[in-house]
Amino acid sequence: MLGQLNHGEMEELLRSSVLGRIGCHADGRTYVVHSTQGLKMQMMRKNPHVCFEVDDMQDLGNWRSVIAWGKFEELRGTEADRAIATLLARLMPLAASSETSHPPKDLTHQHRAQLGELPAVVYRIRLDRMTGRFERR
Repeated sequence: MLGQLNHGEMEELLRSSVLGRIGCHADGRTYVVHSTQGLKMQMMRKNPHVCFEVDDMQDLGNWRSVIAWGKFEELRGTEADRAIATLLARLMPLAASSETSHPPKDLTHQHRAQLGELPAVVYRIRLDRMTGRFERR
């Protein structure tokens, strides 16, 4: 059965997802990515209107997906610090594995190092519209 997610189901999927993809468009190019710095930042600064997509796929017949549209906003100062703290609290349980490339204690250090010498960018996307679909068998 194919169907549409209601608002609460879309919110739950967005909140529970750890990985999503940002779609941005500038200078005649469209780019979909889930990486950190680079071309995406340049494009979002030129055109802050973006979309964000997450999905949860159990198998080809059982999945959920949300696409949301909104506006990119860079954060600085205390807003950026609060956003990083929220992100780190959310990622800590996932970073506990010995196989991860960034152990938990290194994540805060990495962020602080970026603030000192590397161009760290902290941002949010203010969502204004979303749609969600699912399939269940």
